[in-house]
Amino acid sequence: MKNKMIKSFLIFITTVTLMFVVLPLQSFRYETKSINGNFIADFILKNVDGKNISLIDYKNAKGFIIVFTCNHCPFAKLYPERMSKLNTRYKTLGVPLIAISSTDTTAYDEDTYPKMITKAKQENFNFPYLFDGSQATAKNFGAQKTPHAFVVWKEKGKYVIKYNGAIDDNGAEPEKVKIQFVANAVNALLQGKEIEIAETKSLGCQIHFRK
Repeated sequence: MKNKMIKSFLIFITTVTLMFVVLPLQSFRYETKSINGNFIADFILKNVDGKNISLIDYKNAKGFIIVFTCNHCPFAKLYPERMSKLNTRYKTLGVPLIAISSTDTTAYDEDTYPKMITKAKQENFNFPYLFDGSQATAKNFGAQKTPHAFVVWKEKGKYVIKYNGAIDDNGAEPEKVKIQFVANAVNALLQGKEIEIAETKSLGCQIHFRK
């Protein structure tokens, strides 16, 4: 019995390592119908500081980095520091980062609003961390996993998805990242250029929607 448990654990560790370290670029290619070009409706969601936030609050924003994430997912836990760095880098350029938790809190107590507040404080989040209790915003975006990143651009008063998928190509070892998908997309948009890789497959925990 003990040997079977050890074997199962080793298989799990190997799988996670393969997902984040040795996956070739094609593994990040988006596999479902493209959602790029879709218009996104604005939302009003509660931040961990108790205030409600909407995209329209950012009057001078050119666009946004929206990341659907959560507390419980091992994959999501790898990215808060990188998300803070993205926000620091691009907020002053008019592209702030906003994180949203949309997981089913009836299934994952760790993702409840009070525990979101605790995590944001403990890990010094420098970006808004919003609670999507109804899961309506995740459905609006077409978010699939945690983390699932979107680069949304403001065009004629509307919000358009320009990139969606993974934040970068190496969750486990940030020092070995070769392609920064989100950063590259934002840089291209700021320079008025086409995004070279506009869609990738988000890797992480599935967002389960309540029926």
